[in-house]
Amino acid sequence: MFLNIAPITSEHLHLFCVGDPFSFTVSCRSQPSLPQLFNSRSKDPFSPHLLLFMTAEESWGNSSAEWEGGSLLSKDLAGSSGSTSQEKGEHLDSAHTRFRLLKLRRCIRWLKVASLFVFVVVCSILFSLYPDQGKFWQLLAVSPLQSYSSNLTSHVDSTLLQVDLAGALVAGGPSHTGREEHVVVEVTQADVPGSRRRRPQQVTQNWTVFLNPRRSERLVVSRTFEILSRDTVSVSIRASFQQTQAVPLLMAHQYLRASIEAQVTIAVVILAGVYMLIIFEIVHRTLAAMLGSLAALAALAVIGDRPSLTHVVEWIDFETLALLFGMMILVAIFSETGFFDYCAVKTYRLSRGRVWAMIIMLCLIAAVLSAFLDNVTTLLLFTPVTIRLCEVLNLDPRQVLIAEVIFTNIGGAATAIGDPPNVIIVSNQELRKMGLDFAGFTAHMFVGICFILLFSFPLFRLLFWNKKLYNKEPSEIVELKHEIHVWRLTAQRISPASREETAVRGLLLGKVRALEHLLARRLHTFHRQISQEDKNWETNIQELQKKHRISDKILLTKCLMVLGFVIFMFFLNSFVPGVHLDLGWIAILGAIWLLILADIHDFEIILHRVEWATLLFFAALFVLMESHMSYHHIICVCDLSMLQDPEVSLPAPPLMYALALGACLGGNGTLIGASANVVCAGIAEQHGYGFSFMEFFRLGFPMMLVSCTVGMCYLLVAHVVMGWN
Repeated sequence: MFLNIAPITSEHLHLFCVGDPFSFTVSCRSQPSLPQLFNSRSKDPFSPHLLLFMTAEESWGNSSAEWEGGSLLSKDLAGSSGSTSQEKGEHLDSAHTRFRLLKLRRCIRWLKVASLFVFVVVCSILFSLYPDQGKFWQLLAVSPLQSYSSNLTSHVDSTLLQVDLAGALVAGGPSHTGREEHVVVEVTQADVPGSRRRRPQQVTQNWTVFLNPRRSERLVVSRTFEILSRDTVSVSIRASFQQTQAVPLLMAHQYLRASIEAQVTIAVVILAGVYMLIIFEIVHRTLAAMLGSLAALAALAVIGDRPSLTHVVEWIDFETLALLFGMMILVAIFSETGFFDYCAVKTYRLSRGRVWAMIIMLCLIAAVLSAFLDNVTTLLLFTPVTIRLCEVLNLDPRQVLIAEVIFTNIGGAATAIGDPPNVIIVSNQELRKMGLDFAGFTAHMFVGICFILLFSFPLFRLLFWNKKLYNKEPSEIVELKHEIHVWRLTAQRISPASREETAVRGLLLGKVRALEHLLARRLHTFHRQISQEDKNWETNIQELQKKHRISDKILLTKCLMVLGFVIFMFFLNSFVPGVHLDLGWIAILGAIWLLILADIHDFEIILHRVEWATLLFFAALFVLMESHMSYHHIICVCDLSMLQDPEVSLPAPPLMYALALGACLGGNGTLIGASANVVCAGIAEQHGYGFSFMEFFRLGFPMMLVSCTVGMCYLLVAHVVMGWN
């Protein structure tokens, strides 16, 4: 049977999909566009069944020429039915493959949930099986004339003995005088008898602990000794004082069931597991830190050193959490004034519409502010401004925020108060005695950071060379791209077996080329509107200034007053020793003051803007790190006693500069390398612009390598070649 089809020319050929592979219907009405027809007829726009139809100007006569043309075309269509069936089979195979992939993803998801649930249950059971034995402290009184000794019975399954001393002690070594008062702890036990020994040999291990001249301070120090046999262990304490007066001490001992090698293995496995969960985003980073903390506590319980709940709470650094919480409250109230939108428009005006000039300006301002403020505080203030500015300019805030975080960490290393590691180094009293002061530390670090910034900005531009800073294209451009894809794929499915099919293929490819030219023009128009060479930036500025203004000037005045006072107290706390307020207390008091002045009635709205996930992440991370400190495998690489040893003769300031540069700049390597990284990621996620571990790693790790290399070269030139120290 043949179809009565008129001769087909290149002007009247059109292609679309039908449902029946063996029915070919001809229509004389004007057809809709191809993407619209796909949406209305079928969810799958790539049906392999083709239909030819004509326009209304063509007549359907019964002439011989028409009959012969229809006969030839029907033969070609009948000959291509085999290829059509093959394409249908390929389509079914691809649909089956997609179904199998979807099923595999569901299986992986359920496997992940089941594995994590089993892991949590096992850790909970292990943690509950071993009770908190606690430490029984014994009160001692030691003097040069009177010592203390005791015999301890060893346990069958114990491999280590932990001895704790509490009192007016010093954690470090002796000073340059070498005449400090100290006590010596001797642990004597019988060695395992060898093949050539007839009886065990006594082995004595000594532990020297120095006393603090100021007897009012109390410190707990501990030491772990390996148990060599199951015999009785003898512990004796003798003192070396300049006076005969007795000194009170507290002593406790505890047996552990795991060797040092086993504890190191457990710690490495837990840390590697937490990193894997965060890197591959298997779970949220807060949940990953909580899982790591639970695993570490369960391991401590199995070892025999399970901490109490009070002890675990003491591990959390509440000063850091209080600082973050107070500043989050301040920023949440500050955002109600419209000040962040106003700053975004002003920054855009200063950059004169050039995107890269604006980004570099933001990074430089963030670096300068973080040198005088804590970098966490800087990002708490800067992240909302950046997000709002990127939304106004139709930019992707993720890349800009990552750049700001990197330069904030670099700028925070320039002064003694810009980053927490610098604060810890400068506030150390022993280092102050060695000649490390606030002014000298800031001078050396500031010069080095300036050199690092000179190399960091060109590298930053190179890393962002192929990065898409703009948001996704408008919907019209997305639809045009989809239409081009549909036409091109349909043309590729036509086999040029005959002249007519070759003509259809050529017509479709011509349509694809025309649409590509249209897409190029629209993309050029779109990029021209938001590109660096935006010629209409003045018009945009006028529109933005009308739309984004200060909404509450009275509240803005109150916020600026409180925030200025808080920043002033931050500086005052660093220079004036008479101010007995930590940074956390200053932030909390400032938040309370601003809540009173702002007259906030709906307090829950302010609390909803607090990054509770970030605060919980830090709390879990503190527990995780402190529990690893309890594994007795953390070794101090550079003890202060090494610097005081005349045989070593190491200058303290250059080593501390290297330590500060490594700690501050190394935080740019990963997302969890610095507290500022986590805070910025949490705020961005709350605004719907969260970035992953790998997104930060691809930009931060190269910046970290280059900045650390430049800092190392600077220290070598300044302190080895020039002899600045």
